[in-house]
Amino acid sequence: MARYTDSVCKLCRRERQKLFLKGQKCYTEKCPIELRNYPPGQHGLSRRAKVSEYGVQLREKQKIKRIYGLLETQFRNYFEKANRAKGITGENLICILESRLDNVVFRLGFASSRKQARQLIRHRHVIVNDGLVDIPSYILSAGDVIKIKDKSKQLDMIHNSLKRVKDSTYNWLAIDKASLTGTFAQVPERADIPLNANEQLVVELYSK
Repeated sequence: MARYTDSVCKLCRRERQKLFLKGQKCYTEKCPIELRNYPPGQHGLSRRAKVSEYGVQLREKQKIKRIYGLLETQFRNYFEKANRAKGITGENLICILESRLDNVVFRLGFASSRKQARQLIRHRHVIVNDGLVDIPSYILSAGDVIKIKDKSKQLDMIHNSLKRVKDSTYNWLAIDKASLTGTFAQVPERADIPLNANEQLVVELYSK
C-alpha cells in the first residue's frame, strides 16, 4: 500500500491548521504551525492567485483525508457508502470516519495520534468485544467495548497519551483509565464531532 513518507508537519502547514498528525508534538510550542503558519516550499510566503471554487473544494477534501489518514480510494469508498445511506451525505461521511477503530482508539486517548493508534492496532495490542482486532479501518457499532490487551497495559506510549485526556471528553465514548477500557456508546452526531471542516464541499466536489 502506498504511504506518505515525508514530514507530516508539512501537511498541517499546507492546510494552515493543526491536523494533529504528529502526536505529542502537536500540543507543544514546537509545533511548526506555531512557528511557520504558511504553506511549505519556496513560494509559501508569496501571494497566490485567487483560489477557484474547485480549488477550495479540493483543499477541504485533502484536509479531511489527511486528518483521518486515508488514501484516495479509501476515502472515495467511504463517500459512496455515505451517499447510499439515509440522511445528509456529508454528515454521514464524517460519522463513518469517526466510527473507525483507529480513530476511536485515538479519541479514547490510548494513542497520541491516529497514526500511533494504527500502529497499536496493527501490532495486536487492541481488543474489541473480547476478540483481537488488528484492522485499523474496522467500523465499530454502538455498544462495542475497546480495551488494551493485558500484556500491553504497561506500554509507556499509552500512559503518556492518556495524560492529555479528560474522563468525559466525548459524549459518545466512555473510558475507564484504570482498566484501559473504553466503550463506543453510540455513533456520534455531526454537531458533537470536533472537526474543523466543511464536508459539504467534499459532496460538491464528488458531485461534479
